[in-house]
Amino acid sequence: MAKKNAFYAQSGGVTAVINASACGVIEAARASKQIGKVYAGHNGIIGALREELIDTSKESAKTITALRHTPSGAFGSCRYKLKSVEENRAEYERLIEVFKAHNIGYFFYNGGGDSADTCLKISQLSQTMGYPIQAIHVPKTVDNDLPITDNSPGFGSVAKYVSVSIKEAGLDVASMCESSTKVFIMEVMGRHAGWIAAAGGLAAEEEGDAPHIILFPEIAFNKEKFLKKVKQCVKKYGFCAIVASEGAQYKDGTFLADAGTTDAFGHKQLGGVAPTLANMVKEELGYKYHWALADYLQRSARHIASGTDVEQAYAVGQAAVEMALAGKNAVMPAIIRGKGKKYKWSIGEAPLDQVANVEKMMPRNYISKDGFSISEAGRDYLLPLIQGEDLPPFKNGLPQYAKLKKVMVDKKLKKKFKV
Repeated sequence: MAKKNAFYAQSGGVTAVINASACGVIEAARASKQIGKVYAGHNGIIGALREELIDTSKESAKTITALRHTPSGAFGSCRYKLKSVEENRAEYERLIEVFKAHNIGYFFYNGGGDSADTCLKISQLSQTMGYPIQAIHVPKTVDNDLPITDNSPGFGSVAKYVSVSIKEAGLDVASMCESSTKVFIMEVMGRHAGWIAAAGGLAAEEEGDAPHIILFPEIAFNKEKFLKKVKQCVKKYGFCAIVASEGAQYKDGTFLADAGTTDAFGHKQLGGVAPTLANMVKEELGYKYHWALADYLQRSARHIASGTDVEQAYAVGQAAVEMALAGKNAVMPAIIRGKGKKYKWSIGEAPLDQVANVEKMMPRNYISKDGFSISEAGRDYLLPLIQGEDLPPFKNGLPQYAKLKKVMVDKKLKKKFKV
């Protein structure tokens, strides 16, 4: 009997290290001698639905290894959430049909909470359809909001980028504040959980260091308290540097920057909290300001990735294959933090029915009492995750990243599927 092949796909917003997980999956599968080929979905799960599969066996070992230091989603990702089985059973049946046609017995889905839900559903439905699939979720999200795992691969590098950026921008503003800009606002990702915004607090190593204010989704925004704090900082330090989570919201749950639309996953589209705050500062205090959106820069900055993050991203990809070969199903490799002052971590196992669609928020004790910065407990949690550098190779002053051939597998099904 021919060896079962594996299907790997990337989902949702990409990160600086998601390809390190892909590298871990593919290298572990090649080394196992128990898995046939690894097919990657072209543009995520959409690739499976359209039967657009990339044959990773056509890529050299050198190219696959280079994925470890390559940002973004090398095989293409997508924001496409499968509906429930009851709403659209045809999608799940199509997936099983494609997997069956290509002798795929392993499913590795690299993504966040929504992806964990999809992975779980495919595992369950494949059993009832008589073609069992071992579905393993490979954790990834810059938001750091996956449960059970201590942290999510992708977060450590964003945390490093944000803390370095606000540190450097703070020095810039400090040098100009006497006669120019008094307030700088950097908007970062984080719709419901303030982990990324919290990471900015690592830059404040001494009294007066930026950032002076952090706005978390978990702490209700109070305009009067915010403006009072800004004024105090300008008076005391000459300037005020702010890190604001895109999900900053009022007590009633209304986002400061609700754009009035939703994305493919049904999440509120946010229209920019930084300019909203800047207008408040201008109208109420009259200070000159600048603001910036970290946006895609924060999640694609592989040149300043956390060494710890790279190692963990690779490790969960490798562990996913090991779990599959051990007969595991509907599980996720989880990062477990060791006890003691010296940071240690290992890989554990989390059942998907406890991961899917569950968001992990910032614990209140990680945030200062006044709600404007991180506490010592928060610093103790965050600091190990940004440790170490893992520079990509450079040529002519620019980083060199993997370039895939992306050889497509011949289609075997006559029927096309519209997505």
